[in-house]
Amino acid sequence: MAKSVLIVGAGKGLSASLARVFSQDGYQVRLAARKPDKLEGLCRETGARAHACDATSQAGVTQLFETLDAEGTTPDVVVYNASGRTKGPIEQLDPEKVRAALDVTVWGAFLVAHEAAKRMVPKKTGTMLFTGASAGIKGFPQSAAFAMGKFALRGLCQSLARELHPKNIHVVHFVIDGAIHSGERGAPYNDPETTLNPDEIARTYLDMTRQHRSIWTNEIELRPHVERF
Repeated sequence: MAKSVLIVGAGKGLSASLARVFSQDGYQVRLAARKPDKLEGLCRETGARAHACDATSQAGVTQLFETLDAEGTTPDVVVYNASGRTKGPIEQLDPEKVRAALDVTVWGAFLVAHEAAKRMVPKKTGTMLFTGASAGIKGFPQSAAFAMGKFALRGLCQSLARELHPKNIHVVHFVIDGAIHSGERGAPYNDPETTLNPDEIARTYLDMTRQHRSIWTNEIELRPHVERF
């Protein structure tokens, strides 16, 4: 039976590359997004199936996993690629927008990890991959919400790795240090020399699922060759 991957927070860019790369490797691809209609083209291209899910809703995440169970596509690999942000001077930030950003970045990650672990722990196998950022290593000006969320996500991943690695469940936190290439967004995102290629990022995610447990990576930083440390 083909393995199944669930990509939460699916959309254009990295999520689309992940769907293509995992599909090409023989995975059944399941996508979760608040607005799954926008994924119709990607589903046709990759054979994926899209599900409506608000990652910040406990009931919604539970229902998503129960639906996958019923379809026979309980995920062997879970990718959490959802993220929220709101920028501005600290004194001008809208607290409710900050709360919403934190809910997407880390509360949703916890909910997805919670449901994934409930299925992976009994089977003693599985992989969880989480998309972080350089903001989880160092906080930048006027980016309090993003820094808080990504720092918390990194802490969650460290805790999960220490708890779940001995149970044969691989947890990896990806520090995406730089802008991801996107021709549609224009400069500076359309410069292939200064941005990260989303297809290559996706291949690195897939590579993590193939690691032998004697040398498991629990955190990896990805950056273009010109990015300053």
